[in-house]
Amino acid sequence: MSSSLKSRLGRLQSRFTWDLKGEDMDLENLSTRLQEHIDLRLGKRGAVARSYGFLAYVRHLQGKPDEALSLLSQSEEETRECYGEDCERRLIVTYGDMAWLKYHTGDSTQSQSYCQRVEDILVKHPTASSADLHPEVLGEKGWTYLKFSRPYYPKAVDCFREAVKLQPEDSEWNAGYAIALYRTEKRVSAAREDEESPAMNQIRRALEINPEDAVLLSMLALKLAAYQRCQEADKLVERALEIDPENPHVTRYIAIYLRNQGKCNRSIDVLQRALKRSSQSAFIHHQLALCYMIKKRGHKPGNDVQQWRRQSIEHLEEAVKIKPSFHIALADLAELCVEDGDFTRAEALFQQGLQMAPKLEKDISQKFHFRYAKFHHYHTNNEADAISHYTKGLLLAADTGDGRQCAKKLKEIADQRLEGDKDDGKAFALLAVVAKAQGDKKEAANFYEKALDCEENDEYLSALCELRMELD
Repeated sequence: MSSSLKSRLGRLQSRFTWDLKGEDMDLENLSTRLQEHIDLRLGKRGAVARSYGFLAYVRHLQGKPDEALSLLSQSEEETRECYGEDCERRLIVTYGDMAWLKYHTGDSTQSQSYCQRVEDILVKHPTASSADLHPEVLGEKGWTYLKFSRPYYPKAVDCFREAVKLQPEDSEWNAGYAIALYRTEKRVSAAREDEESPAMNQIRRALEINPEDAVLLSMLALKLAAYQRCQEADKLVERALEIDPENPHVTRYIAIYLRNQGKCNRSIDVLQRALKRSSQSAFIHHQLALCYMIKKRGHKPGNDVQQWRRQSIEHLEEAVKIKPSFHIALADLAELCVEDGDFTRAEALFQQGLQMAPKLEKDISQKFHFRYAKFHHYHTNNEADAISHYTKGLLLAADTGDGRQCAKKLKEIADQRLEGDKDDGKAFALLAVVAKAQGDKKEAANFYEKALDCEENDEYLSALCELRMELD
C-alpha cells in the first residue's frame, strides 16, 4: 500500500492496531461465545453492536474476510439503531476496522474512504489533544480486551479507568471498570482483610448508577462470600435472579456462589437452566462437572456415586470438546480418569494441557504442573517426573498456595530419600532448590554443600558458587 494510506491506517483506533494476537486466544471458542452474545442479545445498550464488530475481527483472523465485512456492516447498522444521531463517536472503531478490512481485501479506494470517515468524525468531535481518546473508543477497547483473553485484562482496567475519568457518571464505563477489576483482583482472605477490595468498591459504585445490573449484583455476592458476609450475599443472589434470571452470565456467577456455599443441588438447577440457553458454554459444563464431583465426595461407593462420576466425566468431555484449550477442565478430567484406573488417557490429557502451559498465566500453569506432578508421585511411581513438575510449579511462584504445596511435596520426597540413605545428594539438592525458591539463600547454600559432600556434581557446584556470590 502507499505510504500515505499506511500512515493513515496506522493512526486509526482499531482492533487491527491494538496488538491483539490470535495465538493468545482459542478463536473458535471466542467466536462461539460472541455469536451466543449476539443470538441472546446479551449485555447493556450497544453490546450487540460491539459483539458484531469483535466477531468480524475474529473472522478476519480465521481467514474469512467476506463474513468479516458483513459482520462489520451489521455492527454499524446496530449502532445506528441503538444510538441514533449520537452514534458517530461509537463508529470510530467500526470504521477503523472497516478501513483495515478493505485494505486486506485489496480495496484501497474504500479503505481510504473509511479512513476519511474517521478523520471527519474526529474533526467534528475533537478531544483535548490528538493523543486523547474519546470515552466511547476507550470503552470499545476495554470490552475488546476483556473478551479476548486473560493476559489482556490489565489493559482493560486501564481503558475503563480512563473512560470513567472522562465520564464519571456513565453506567457502561463504570460497569466495565468493575468487571475488569473483578477479573484481575486476587482472592482476599476475610481473616486478613478489614476493608473492601478495590473491585468491591467499584462494583458498589457501578450499582449506585445502575442498581438493576444483575451481573454486578451476582459478582458482588461472590466477593462478599470471601468476607463471610453471606446474609448480604444471599439477598443479592435472590435479587439478581429476580431481575435477570435468564442471563447466562448471571446464572454462572450465582451457580459458583451456591456451589461454594455447599448448595450443589440448587447450583445444578441454576446451571441446567443456563445450559438450555447456552448449550455451547464450556464454562457451564465445567461448573456442572464440579458440582457432581463434590456430590460424589464423601459418599460410599454405590449407584449414586457412579452416576455422579459419569455425569462429571460427560460434562468435562463436553467442556474440552467445545474448548480444547480448557486446561483446568483437562486436569479435572485426567484426575477422574486416574480414579477409574485409565492412566493412559490421563497421561494423554495431561500432555495436551502441558503443551499450552508456556502460554498460560503463572498461577494457572503452576496449578497444572502441581496436579501432573501428583499424578506421577502417587500413581505411576515416576519420581523423576514428579520432582520435575513439582519444581516447575515451585519456581513459577513459591509464595502462592500451590507454590507452597509444591515445596511441601518436594520436602516429603527429599525426607523419604534421606530415610533410605542419609548420604543422598539428590535429596539435599532438592531441599536446596526449595530453600532458594523461598528466599533462604544461606540455607540453600548449606544444602548444596551437603549434596556435594555426598557426590561430585557440576550442577550442584555451579548453583553453590552462584549462591555464594549473591551472599557475598
